[in-house]
Amino acid sequence: MNAIIESRNLKLWYGDHQVLKSISMEIPEHEITALIGPSGCGKSTFLKTLNRMNDLVGNVRITGEVNYNGKNIYSPEVDVTKLRREIGMVFQKPNPFPMSIYENVAYGPKTHGIRSKTELDGIVEESLKASALWEEVKDRLKTSALGLSGGQQQRLCIARAISVHPSVILMDESTASLDPVSTGKIEDLLMELKSQYTVIMVTHNMQQAVRISDRCAFFLMGELVESGSTEQLFAKPQDKRTEAYITGRFG
Repeated sequence: MNAIIESRNLKLWYGDHQVLKSISMEIPEHEITALIGPSGCGKSTFLKTLNRMNDLVGNVRITGEVNYNGKNIYSPEVDVTKLRREIGMVFQKPNPFPMSIYENVAYGPKTHGIRSKTELDGIVEESLKASALWEEVKDRLKTSALGLSGGQQQRLCIARAISVHPSVILMDESTASLDPVSTGKIEDLLMELKSQYTVIMVTHNMQQAVRISDRCAFFLMGELVESGSTEQLFAKPQDKRTEAYITGRFG
């Protein structure tokens, strides 16, 4: 297994409250890894440690390591802006910027110094095609992104994330607020994107984890109970707590 990200003995506290307890796991390249578990078990917190989004929260303390391509992202010399370009994030609720569809996608590349209109046009088209949105919006790129449906807005946020060519896309319950049709479109999209990107997703939806993830990690009360191939974890869980959760006895 070629791990692109590896956490080692990762612990996190908000103030005196310990949220993550010694999380050690490897995340392979070009696969979809699903983080599952009941609410408040540390899944989203763990996801946000992978591109240092927790740096933005006050009173947070982190020990241990998160290695990305073999380097600890918590080392003092790490450029966090560059890190977040390589490890992008799509949130639970679609959050397009209050600007045109075009400007939403061009925003990241512009921030990183691309000024050529031809180059930006190419990136916008390529990113919207990759997020299966181009055909729906190509004739209204100059209109506000806020006029799109919820499912379209979330695909726009995926286009925005991939416009800067990341290696990894983090998704924090990114289909939770969408209808089944939009959810299906985004699931199909993720299955296509994993040939180019590594996808790590938090989901409460057990069926979704089974449908699209290659690997699964079960979190409970800040601990990583077990992780492995999705097929193995659902068919033959190694831990009684995993079995209880996936069979619906709690959660």
